[in-house]
This record gives sequence, structure tokens and C-alpha cells, in this order.
Amino acid sequence: MLTIAHLITGLETGGAERMLSRLVLRMDRDRFRSVVVSITDAGTVGPSFAKAGIEVISLGVRRGAPHPFGLLRLADMLRELRPDLLQTWLYHADFFGLMTKRLGAVPRLVWNLRCSDIALSHTAATVRRMLSWCSAVPDAVIANSRAGQRFHEHIGYRPRRWEFIPNGFDTLEFSPDAEARARLRSELGIPVDAIVIGLPARYHPMKDHSTFLEAAALIAVERPEFRFLLVGPGVEPTNLTLAKAIAGRGLLDRISLLGERHDMPSVYAALDIATLSSAWGEGFPNVLGEAMACGLPCAATECGDTRSLLGDAGLVVPRRDPKKLADAWQVLTAIGVEGRRSLGRQARARIVRCYDLGVVSARYEALYTEITKHGVPSRLACRARSFGRPRAASRPASDRTDTAGL
Repeated sequence: MLTIAHLITGLETGGAERMLSRLVLRMDRDRFRSVVVSITDAGTVGPSFAKAGIEVISLGVRRGAPHPFGLLRLADMLRELRPDLLQTWLYHADFFGLMTKRLGAVPRLVWNLRCSDIALSHTAATVRRMLSWCSAVPDAVIANSRAGQRFHEHIGYRPRRWEFIPNGFDTLEFSPDAEARARLRSELGIPVDAIVIGLPARYHPMKDHSTFLEAAALIAVERPEFRFLLVGPGVEPTNLTLAKAIAGRGLLDRISLLGERHDMPSVYAALDIATLSSAWGEGFPNVLGEAMACGLPCAATECGDTRSLLGDAGLVVPRRDPKKLADAWQVLTAIGVEGRRSLGRQARARIVRCYDLGVVSARYEALYTEITKHGVPSRLACRARSFGRPRAASRPASDRTDTAGL
């Protein structure tokens, strides 16, 4: 049996955390022992691992600049655990993994990139720059999106081996559910004949709630039957900035703020159209794949691998263009109930065919098996680079670098 240690920055709700959870719960436990290590704490996701019998270890490092004692604790823990391979998720975990590999605490190391052109704090940007210089150290670097791989190549990543493994989805958990649709609509007081558009996203500048709200204001004037749902961490009535933005656009009686929910299949069931309005940073958007698996047509901005994910089963519009987003909603409304159901079936079939969790987890298992058995030919690793190398256009630092780490 192979022991795989998964090191992640933290276990609060997020795309990387959800994919990690899906992966370790689906992997063949007769062949793989999974141990999840959080640099910070167990967060909101950790208890689900423990409940499923997956060992979870928290290092208790505070967010901010990584403390050397945290790194030493990790190295000591890994020497005791003796994993066959360390899989890291998010930039600061990649950095910790790099250091423990140099200390001889793990025999094999794989990084996992989960974003594209995300905005970073100064500290996180420095960490990423260091990682680019040392990107030949890991045995492989996984990217969950082609956009993420292209971006990291542009800023200097040169791994020994790239591996593209997209996100996977449990198509039994995420599936159409008429009973859940009726139940949640009743709970929220949404009329049966209302057309409900939902944005499942945490409150963060990269998700660009402003564009969503402006598009909603444009369409609400013409379509009184439209209702809107916002769901995700930070999207609560107590968020005064968001509440003010909603009131300023005259949408108080048209938008429901659900906050973080742990019954997302039911939330998707209540929608007619799912939307993602992100302005930057996306790799392979989990929420679009989940919505598609639930049989929903989607309209989303062109960010990360959105276009290749949706294929012909949804609409893609330019970023930061409320008018184009509202127009896409109009198109999906104009095709009627049966048209949306047909498109939703097409969307679900695409997820089942290309992104089912069983297929994706098997690719991780095959990669882990190959690397631990054969390894990857080594070459010069931590090489110096010119600071004058062209880079992607910089963006203002965000207030939370969820996909960047600490």
C-alpha cells in the first residue's frame, strides 16, 4: 500500500479544498493510504475527512509569513509518517513541500496548481517567484487547467513533467433533483414560475459580484419574473458592502443572500441558470462543473478553462461586461423551459463523459503509482533566472489569496 500525504495551506471552504476532499474519499483505500496535512488548521473541511476515516494533521501555523518552526514540525512529522509521496496543494504548501524535499523528509514530491492569473499579496507573489525558479525539483507538477499551465509557463515554471488533470465531480451527489428544487424554492419564498439565476461564489474581488449585480439590474427592469441567488462564504445579509451595492441597484426584493451552504446540490436544483462572473484567477471552476452535473445551463465569463469546460452546453461572455452577461441570460431565457432542460441534459452528459470523479481519481492514482515505482528522470533543479523575464500583467493584491496560500 502506498502512503500519500496531501499538504494544503488550510482547510476552509474553497475549490482546491473541495477537490482534495473528493479525491481522497474516492481513492482506492486498498491501494492508497491518504493523510491530509493542513499548514494552518482543520477549518470547515477537516471534520469531513475525520468522519470518513481519513487522518488529518494540523500544523497550527498562523496565516502570514511562514514560520520556520512550522516547517521543522512538518519535516519531523513526515519523517515519522514516511509517505511514499507528498502531494502539495496551493503555493505555500508547494513551498513547504519544496523545503521538506530538500531536507530529505520525503522521497517524491508533486505540486498541484489550482489557479491561473490570480492576484497575490506581496508575500505570496514572492513565494510564487521562488517556486518558478525551483519548479524542476518536484517529480511532477499537476495543473487542473490548461489556462493555469500556460500562465505558469509564462512566469517561468519549467517542471520536469507537466500533468494536466482537471477537476472531477461526483455525478451521483450532483444530479437533477426535482424535490429539492421545490423544497428550497418554497423555503426561500420563490414563486414556482420565477426564473432564478444563481452565482455560487465566495465574496471576493476576483469573483466580480459587481458585474453580476449590474447585469441583474439591467435585466430586472425588463423581466419582473427574474430572481437571483448569491451563495458562498461572505455572501450574507451582514455584509454591509454587498447589501449597499444591492440596494443601490434597486435589487433588494429580487436577490436572496444564502451565505455558505453545505447542501449545494439542493441550491443548484433551485436554479434555472448558473453563472460565474469572475474577472481573473480561475483555473477550472468547480461550481460550473457542479451546476452542469445538476443539469443546469450556464452563462459565464471567459476566465480560466471555462470555455473548454462548457463546450456547447453553455454560453461564454467577456469579463467585466454586464451587458453581455445579461444578454446571455436573455438567450437562455428565450429558449424556454424545454430548451433549458435540453441544454442542461447536454451539460450533465458532458460532465459524466469527461469529468466524472471516478475517471479523474483514477488518473491521480495512475500518476502516483508511476512516480513511486519509476520516478522521473532528474535534471538541474533550482536554477537562477533573470528578473527581466517577461511576466503576465500584474494585478492588485487581493485581500485573501485563497488559491495562493497563507
